Amino acid sequence: MSTEILVNIGPQETRVALVEGAAAQEIHVQRASRHGLVGNIYKGRVQRVLPGMQAAFVEVGLERTAFLHVADMLAGPAGAPGDAPPPQPPIGQLLREGQDVLVQILKDPLGSKGARLSTLLSIPSRYLVLLPFEPHSGVSARIEDELERNRLKDIVARAQQRLCPQFGVIARTAAEGADEEALVRDLEFLLRLWASVSAMARTAAPGTMVHGDLPLSMRILRDLLGTDVERVRIDNAAEFEKLREFAREFVPHAAGRVELYSGSAPIFDLFGVEDDIERALTRKVDLKSGGHLVIDQTEAMTTIDVNTGAFTGHRNLEETILKTNLEASQAIARQLRLRNLGGIIILDFIDMRNDDHRAQVLRSLEKELKRDSARTQVYDFSPLGLVEMTRKRTRESLGHILCEPCATCEGRGSVKTVETVCHEIAREVQRAARQFEAKAFLVLAAPNVVQRLAENQPLGLAELEAQLNRPIRTQAEPAYHQENFDVVPL
Repeated sequence: MSTEILVNIGPQETRVALVEGAAAQEIHVQRASRHGLVGNIYKGRVQRVLPGMQAAFVEVGLERTAFLHVADMLAGPAGAPGDAPPPQPPIGQLLREGQDVLVQILKDPLGSKGARLSTLLSIPSRYLVLLPFEPHSGVSARIEDELERNRLKDIVARAQQRLCPQFGVIARTAAEGADEEALVRDLEFLLRLWASVSAMARTAAPGTMVHGDLPLSMRILRDLLGTDVERVRIDNAAEFEKLREFAREFVPHAAGRVELYSGSAPIFDLFGVEDDIERALTRKVDLKSGGHLVIDQTEAMTTIDVNTGAFTGHRNLEETILKTNLEASQAIARQLRLRNLGGIIILDFIDMRNDDHRAQVLRSLEKELKRDSARTQVYDFSPLGLVEMTRKRTRESLGHILCEPCATCEGRGSVKTVETVCHEIAREVQRAARQFEAKAFLVLAAPNVVQRLAENQPLGLAELEAQLNRPIRTQAEPAYHQENFDVVPL
């Protein structure tokens, strides 16, 4: 399967698409007015310590104070493998109000929630991750070949003991196949970077960022430019030169794959990426078989419902359901990556009575999720026939970046019917009649509501005028949306 990275540079926005098999699988967006914060390191100051929550609020210079839980702090050495984790110490033993603390953003602010912090700092480079406060070494679990894992463990352990025995070092997935010289050079770079960060942190004022992650285009090269990526195309000459220099320094074996795109069509029109973005902002996702998914994202969780739609199959009902669910499992895995959905996710597949069919669907889902760089955990079908899963969430979803709540429904996804609004107006007129000694009333409302009020129905105003013995006039206001109205005593 061919894989490409497309980079679109705008005046105030950078967009990156990871394309696999001629279809966009991941979309990353960074805007000048709204930078992602994950990975940034700040010198913060503790504002409040909350013993009941085992957490603290820390001021790091953002719009809202950030949240630091005791589980994300240095809490002493871990036990042996298989042992229960040691009990967490009271937060009051670790922090006090007014204390300065060096923290890293784990999760961007989401909705009304502030950023999530950690004192367990990590600084990534191309091949390695430096852990300044956790003295252990390891290899990414995504590297499955046992011989390669052992080779990397030996190299990392030797380099760690020689250069930084007090620090921890993790070999990233990109380290697979890298030689010892490249890994050591990577570690030496990280140590120089950490020395610079430490020096700045000692003198910086609280609320200051002491280390920021790379710009999006460079971060994507560092994190996604693996051996399976055939080429990286970028549509801006100046940024192309920067990326090529960055690639020559950090990923020299892949520098030749970075190309300047000079085609006549916009770069995101290749492979229909713009269309994929538009479709990723809708609730409904059509399947090739005629079925469809319905995706609803809430603050608590994301739900995905699978429907057969127009697909009727050619054999029997069970085979139709299995085929739809198998196709849906592939589409779900792609949509999770494309929309960057995270947290708790509930999948409502079409009900299957056959246990073997359920197992096939779960295997298909897990197979597709293996290509996802975000950590996922899938659980078996529940007694209600639902599949619960989690996907690690760090940055905001594509929908949260590109959209905002509807001004009419205020994010509810629905508006009151005309009939409901008419009943509300009638009640408001009755309330105003008891409250004011008015000779008449004027109702201002949306045109379709006024039209319904004027009709000779129980919802109309004729019966209400007779009941109150006072005239009621209406006035259509095109600027009012369907739920808005005013009752004015005259």
